[in-house]
Amino acid sequence: MELTKKTVSQSRTEQIQAVMPQHANGMGNLFGGQLAAWIDIVGGVVARRHANRNCVTASIDSLNFKKPVMVKEYVVLVGQVTYVGHTSMEVRVDTFIDHLDGSRTMVNRAYLTFVALDEYGKPTTVPPLELETDEERQEWEAGAKRAALRHQRRVEQY
Repeated sequence: MELTKKTVSQSRTEQIQAVMPQHANGMGNLFGGQLAAWIDIVGGVVARRHANRNCVTASIDSLNFKKPVMVKEYVVLVGQVTYVGHTSMEVRVDTFIDHLDGSRTMVNRAYLTFVALDEYGKPTTVPPLELETDEERQEWEAGAKRAALRHQRRVEQY
């Protein structure tokens, strides 16, 4: 069965979270584990929308914290598919502080890999990705490199 190509915009997802005291670490900053959970949720929504299937997180390649987020700030998480393989998808989730004036400051970028599952819980084929912009093509090329590195790490049991 041939799958219909899907565009990046068809599965792009944006979520807003208010940072409350229960989300903070001892320094009063957003706890990294809480942000990781929100990132995983947004990434999972993106993957599910792209695959039209339930998906599971296979890996998180990087989770780079660029700036702390304080209690009472709002964060916006934006996720999109960057690369697809046969049964897996790479999803980038960018996190921003959403300021009162409408501007945003990037605080985190993460790359996650999700695997699509069939009705029996086994990996299944995902739709190809139709690239529409130069930025999407550049992200695809970088995603292919990251996929090769992930494969090499599995081979080396790294």
